[in-house]
Amino acid sequence: MKTRQAIYTLLALLALAVTSGCEHIDNKTVPRFTVRLDLGSYALWNTYGVNGMGEYRIFDRIKRIPANFPYNVNTYTGFGGVLLMMGIDTPMAYDLSCPVEASQDIVLSIDNSNYDAVCPRCGSHFNPLTGNGGPVSGVAITNKVGMRQYRVMPSNGGYFISN
Repeated sequence: MKTRQAIYTLLALLALAVTSGCEHIDNKTVPRFTVRLDLGSYALWNTYGVNGMGEYRIFDRIKRIPANFPYNVNTYTGFGGVLLMMGIDTPMAYDLSCPVEASQDIVLSIDNSNYDAVCPRCGSHFNPLTGNGGPVSGVAITNKVGMRQYRVMPSNGGYFISN
């Protein structure tokens, strides 16, 4: 009888340890701004899209990045710009502003050695390639914040990015 009770107690403690280890990452600290980036034709995707794992592009309508992109009144690039990155098998998109700083003026850059997105102010690193924009190091881990992710949907030989 004592053995059975000890086993149940051990299983309860194990279940508690497993469930308490799950941490929620908040990827909504960056204000929600409209995102509408149409790379939906083969020609646009071939020119401005990403194809190989780790390849990335930055889109910012206000700063006109890329300079030759055909921005129009229906194009919106979020709060701090859009990071489009090719993951293992699909393109992914994120807001480029740092989720710790949550400022339009503080945007992440990509470390080409490991594809981390890095904040120039707080020094936090995020994983947009395989970690859904989750924190890798810095204050972002303590604060449990990650990059705001956008939807990337297939469209006529290319992709359409929105929130």
